[in-house]
Amino acid sequence: MDKVRAVAKCRELVQEAVAEINSSATVTRGAAHLPSILSVVGARPQFIKAAPVSRALAKADLREILVHTGQHFDAAMSDVFFEELAIPPPAHNLEVNSLGHGAMTGRMLEKLEQVLLAERPDLVLVYGDTNSTAAGALAAAKLNIPVAHVEAGLRSFNRRMPEEVNRVLADHLSELLLCPTTTAVANLAAEGITKGVHAVGDVMYDTTLAAIARAEECSRILETLELVPRRYAVATLHRAENTDDPERLAAVIAWLETAALDQPVIMAVHPRTRKRMAETGMSPRGLRLVDPLGYLDMARLVHHAAAVFTDSGGLQKEAYFHRVACVTLRDETEWVETLEAGWNRLWTVAEYRPRRDIADYGTGRAADQIAELLRARLA
Repeated sequence: MDKVRAVAKCRELVQEAVAEINSSATVTRGAAHLPSILSVVGARPQFIKAAPVSRALAKADLREILVHTGQHFDAAMSDVFFEELAIPPPAHNLEVNSLGHGAMTGRMLEKLEQVLLAERPDLVLVYGDTNSTAAGALAAAKLNIPVAHVEAGLRSFNRRMPEEVNRVLADHLSELLLCPTTTAVANLAAEGITKGVHAVGDVMYDTTLAAIARAEECSRILETLELVPRRYAVATLHRAENTDDPERLAAVIAWLETAALDQPVIMAVHPRTRKRMAETGMSPRGLRLVDPLGYLDMARLVHHAAAVFTDSGGLQKEAYFHRVACVTLRDETEWVETLEAGWNRLWTVAEYRPRRDIADYGTGRAADQIAELLRARLA
């Protein structure tokens, strides 16, 4: 019965959030003369970033046209995030997925151009570093539509990563560069980009602050998995640099298996990772493999974890927001503040640095600052 009551309460909270958004956006949606912003999203981290920004745009009387490229398309990686984060349904779903980088980006570019020509927005807003980000920025730039990039200026300085190429491309095409940290601002300055650059804080922090209480009330993931708070770790693995090289994948899995000797490791398995493990006949020992989780379940799981092991840029930050130590399963990270502040370390490094808070990520008002900057640009 506890689980039934939790689900009912969660639905009630989501319905209240949707009603609040609809109330704020009623005038905005009905006024075609208001400045219009076409937001491009396609993957889990972008849904999390878009949630507070969509609410802030509605409150700022900016008409948002949400486009979902379809990059993450199944219910566990897409639909559940729109529902739990109370994101308005997308006006367009391009349904582009399950393709190689070139084919996926090209197909998105083609379809986004058609949407942009039909909608004629005043500005295009892109998030992060995915193929959806690159395609959105490039399609807009070719049609001379201003681009704003949320999470601008991040650099891992590893051009072998598709994400690094995507974020560099988006930054150099953008008119407004909305940076989460002062390090990101400095990275842009080093590349000669200083105009239109703003340090606004991190929108994922906005989402985390808003979701913690709701996750505690709605999620029963700890009970379902029979976990004791602070006595387990959470792991995710999805980046191509780890999954597409069998030797690299085996090495990372072996590291996780060793970590599981000290405490249970709950691994939420990305579809790409599951496919690669099946292709190589890999059967991890000691890891508890679960399907991808919704945002509220993942938030509660991380909030009570002893540690997070991940190659996800977003989850590195989310671990810090929940004040949980992280190990990044990569050889570098764009979120250098988490390393310097001792909340994160690379898997190739044995020790954490001395721990301190990170002021750069803001106070939970990044989305409001973004809406204010967009409104000023379009006034």
